[in-house]
Amino acid sequence: MAKEHDHLSPEIVTFIQAQPMFFVATAIDQGRVNLSPKGLGGSFAVLGPKRVAFLKLTGSGNETAAHLLINNRISLMFCSFDLKPMILRLYGTGRSVHPRDPDWAALLVHFTPHPGSRQIIDVAVDSIITSCGYAVPRMELIADRPTLTDWATKQGEAGVKAYWQEKNTLSLDGLPTGIEE
Repeated sequence: MAKEHDHLSPEIVTFIQAQPMFFVATAIDQGRVNLSPKGLGGSFAVLGPKRVAFLKLTGSGNETAAHLLINNRISLMFCSFDLKPMILRLYGTGRSVHPRDPDWAALLVHFTPHPGSRQIIDVAVDSIITSCGYAVPRMELIADRPTLTDWATKQGEAGVKAYWQEKNTLSLDGLPTGIEE
């Protein structure tokens, strides 16, 4: 049975911190609904009882940032894949913070450094809902994939920024992402 919570309690924060991945969904009125898996240790932070943030690393697309410029609605979902089933959904509004923005440094301290860090998505949480998760399979984490970190390290800062300009300035639907330097 679903249960609504009025804040991120210590139990919910502990649950979030135990999950190796989460999912992010954004949408605008037209075009694709974006649903994206996120992971890598140290890329998610609870900033307050109704505020969270996550580090966006360089990727093939930049849909979340593009959507948030037009419609700032965002949903985050965490699933337990271990013995105790649970699903947590956080609904709210988000904004992209870029390395050029004044509050970048203050937010960045909440994350493990990762090469190719592109944005921080700062989320004001409006609604917190847990549900059973009984149909979510049990799985074991073997390890984080090193592929993205290795790629970004090999590219170097200049190479990553060139990639952003080539691949991340527009969404799949041709919308600006705000990453321009």
